[in-house]
Amino acid sequence: MSFTADHGHIHASAHDHDEAPKGKLPVPQDVQEAIRTLIRWSGDDPEREGLLDTPARVARAWKEYCQGYDEDPAQHLARQFEEVGGYNEIVLLKDIPFQSHCEHHMAPITGKASIAYLPRHSVVGISKLARVLHAYARRLQIQERLTAQVAQCIWDNLNPHGVAVVIEAQHGCMTGRGVRTPGVGMVTSRLYGTFLSDPRSRKEVLSLMGY
Repeated sequence: MSFTADHGHIHASAHDHDEAPKGKLPVPQDVQEAIRTLIRWSGDDPEREGLLDTPARVARAWKEYCQGYDEDPAQHLARQFEEVGGYNEIVLLKDIPFQSHCEHHMAPITGKASIAYLPRHSVVGISKLARVLHAYARRLQIQERLTAQVAQCIWDNLNPHGVAVVIEAQHGCMTGRGVRTPGVGMVTSRLYGTFLSDPRSRKEVLSLMGY
């Protein structure tokens, strides 16, 4: 590691931070340098003390934000249960909080999702619906595609009579930049099967979700 003296203070060069702290994910230097470039472009100095470790921290944070790329959402629906005591009504997980990032500006998307299905032969553990949502949300996304992907995954893997997914979220690219309109929520939905073809079923499930 190299050091430079500045008015009696000794500073470590950020470019010498090659080894990750114990238990931390190593971050390639080209990734760190890309973040340093962004810091310079933003108007700050990546060599100042408070920013020396920022490139590695940001890189590790983005690996965590995007860990859904390393995950197959369908795996969460693999274990199914057929002994449900004859239950054949709506299964609904409501107001699941999630966070994602917009693929256009890489700004946060924060919101909630309601996921419902009408079982045909089997059900899954209720937490698995949230895991499917998070597996897709932890990628660069647009809300419309996220909604469609969650619904399609459940439709394909559970073979239910119907699927309904409604997502309501706020977008950092709209609240923190551009038109800067905080408090505005975007709602998207995707319906399959009975919830799409039968108006009474659609009305029932959306009412249970609060829409």
